[in-house]
Amino acid sequence: MPDGTIVDYDGLIPNNVGLNADARLRKALETWHPGYIDWWKGSGPVGFQDSLVYLRTAVGVDTEGWARFGFVKMPDYRWGILLAPAVADRRIGFGVHQGEPAWQEVPGEYRAMLRRLLVIQGDTEPASVEQQRHLGATAPSLYDLRNLFQVNVEEGRHLWAMVYLLQKYFGRDGREEAEDLLRRRSGDPDAPRMLGAFNEATPDWLSFFLFTFFTDRDGKMQLAALAQSGFDPLSRTCRFMLTEEAHHMFVGDSGIQRIVQRTCEAMRAAGIDDPADSGRVRALGVIDLPTLQRKMNLHFSLTLDLFGNEISTNAANAYNAGLKGRYREDKIEDDHRLLDATYQALRWRDGTMVTEPAPALSALNLRLRDDYVAECEHGVARWNKGIAAHGYGFRLTLPHVGFNRRIGDFAGAPIAPDGTVLSPAAWQARRDGFLPSAEDGAYVASLMRLVAEPGHYAGWIAPPRAEIDNKPGDFEYVRIAG
Repeated sequence: MPDGTIVDYDGLIPNNVGLNADARLRKALETWHPGYIDWWKGSGPVGFQDSLVYLRTAVGVDTEGWARFGFVKMPDYRWGILLAPAVADRRIGFGVHQGEPAWQEVPGEYRAMLRRLLVIQGDTEPASVEQQRHLGATAPSLYDLRNLFQVNVEEGRHLWAMVYLLQKYFGRDGREEAEDLLRRRSGDPDAPRMLGAFNEATPDWLSFFLFTFFTDRDGKMQLAALAQSGFDPLSRTCRFMLTEEAHHMFVGDSGIQRIVQRTCEAMRAAGIDDPADSGRVRALGVIDLPTLQRKMNLHFSLTLDLFGNEISTNAANAYNAGLKGRYREDKIEDDHRLLDATYQALRWRDGTMVTEPAPALSALNLRLRDDYVAECEHGVARWNKGIAAHGYGFRLTLPHVGFNRRIGDFAGAPIAPDGTVLSPAAWQARRDGFLPSAEDGAYVASLMRLVAEPGHYAGWIAPPRAEIDNKPGDFEYVRIAG
């Protein structure tokens, strides 16, 4: 293997960055480590800290055989610092520094901008663990419980990834930011997480699957844009994070497919022809498709807000500086400067929607969001294929990008999921038809019960098509401590 692909597990902090050769950095990270463990035990998964969980752990960063599986107690998981292999003679691919050698140190003029990008990305990682900390008590199977914990420990490792960059390249400022990442808490009224979607509750497993499909996909898009960065350590960090992030989205996508499958099977067995007959469907103890649609509307709209303002000077500045590119920047055929380019932007103007050209540099958030929406549509198409396979005409749809927005041009706009512009009064009157109601939440909550017998699944979700690491269907993925 090339140098840097094997992880050193001899020290407290597994890494492939030569930590033993940097005494100052090693000491700083080892000083941060106890606070991280305290955070994990106090704000991580509740009730399972002493259970043995069949988790994958990275042992290398090459594309094949990079992880191994084994039982471990989560507080003993070997979190570490992992960078993808360096690319020889890598050049900056966009912005005013296009063609120059990628930076190995932080350019002084971009120090504050880069630090801000790292802190915002870093803040999302522990936030999702905090949001999901109570879900273990209602897991629909040991398979799903293990997947939850795999997502959690990898989000914890992604926090380590950002803390490494902050501590190595930003000195005292970086150490203070690293401490603040452990100080903030999701939903805390006094010290909330930085982005709104990461202060929302994740009260049930339907919410978890939608979060990992929609919100973790935003994480993927942001990481993919940062992976294009001219600051090479950030690029290498994000490239490996994307390897782990793929599993998180799989958990969400496959989880919803399994819910759809079980609901359709139950409806067909009961002779129900109308999936919109929620009363009859709920009597079967499964999640009716209209409730799934309303929950989709909520999670999708909350996630769109994470992309920020459609037209953004900050995004333009980060691109010009070579710090954050576009999704798959290296696959786009243009001049990668965008000084005279435009991008078609859907805007909210005086109570109506208009499409108009906007400076491409300023519309980078919008372009990234559009790429995200296109990916989400592919996932929803897979879910609909499952519904159609059972002979039902019901179709799940993504709501309009202007629906239920709190940030950007469409913040507060009274737009229905189908894109119809309503009066504010009409929007409020129809809100419970668009978004999950208290009744929806109570029904879904009533289904949430822990199923801890190996190979068994809750009645509202189908078993997976394949097991983890080729294990048998009755494998005990989590050995719950007594």
